Amino acid sequence: MTIKQPENTQPPNQIDVWFDGGCPLCQREISFMRRLDRAGRIRFIDLSRGDAACPLDKADMLARFHARENGAILSGAAAFGAMWRAIPLLRPLGLAARLPWIAALLEWSYIRFLRVRPRLQEYFR
Repeated sequence: MTIKQPENTQPPNQIDVWFDGGCPLCQREISFMRRLDRAGRIRFIDLSRGDAACPLDKADMLARFHARENGAILSGAAAFGAMWRAIPLLRPLGLAARLPWIAALLEWSYIRFLRVRPRLQEYFR
């Protein structure tokens, strides 16, 4: 899902990724992505910090994964695709995520993941 952002102050070739730093599952995922992002193209923004800037409603951003790529706010599987495209090792997967049928399959999977996310968070605590 894409939401256009009216004002883009994002540097070229940078991806902004918002995540729930209070979620142990999210912490592990972001820690892994930080290690893969050797070029520093991704700016990770922890929404659990009180001073984190949110371009959308904070509750909405905590409920689903969000990223900004080329000024557009992306949500769910599309946001993961943007993050993957910024990491050379995962770029082929991110490019494939732009194909309509793959994007639909990833979003379908992501929605199902969100249903079990609370149980997984408890497991990883």
